[in-house]
Amino acid sequence: MKTNLEYLSKLNNLIKENDDIYRNVAKRLGLPDCTFWILYSLREKENSTTQSEICSVIYLPKQTVNSAMKKLENDGYIELLSTNNRRSKQVTLTPKGLALAEKTVDRIIARETDALASMTPDEKETFLQLYRKYTDLLNENMKTLA
Repeated sequence: MKTNLEYLSKLNNLIKENDDIYRNVAKRLGLPDCTFWILYSLREKENSTTQSEICSVIYLPKQTVNSAMKKLENDGYIELLSTNNRRSKQVTLTPKGLALAEKTVDRIIARETDALASMTPDEKETFLQLYRKYTDLLNENMKTLA
């Protein structure tokens, strides 16, 4: 029987392997990691979301995200529009940004969808339920650290 440490090692290796897959594909597509995830989150939200929502879903430091967004805005890929909340701006892809997303992150999303399509509905549900359970338990256990 495997120990919990052996299971943890296998899990961590899978997580790192997945991270490496995305990091390498972003690099091959000529995108910095943060830019890749900003574009990805915009496509998930149908091309428009707030700056704070992007920060909360891509789990990168706010300063890193803001710097990447400034570059995307300066390069003409996104527009940052004021909202009722002065602390957050609406982020929208420009036509140039939409073209970039179609050439890059849309291709990734299509391949991810293909990979998921190779799993049965039960496998997808089980995978997501178990990974959610592990993430919730990990989060709770990490809160006990001083």
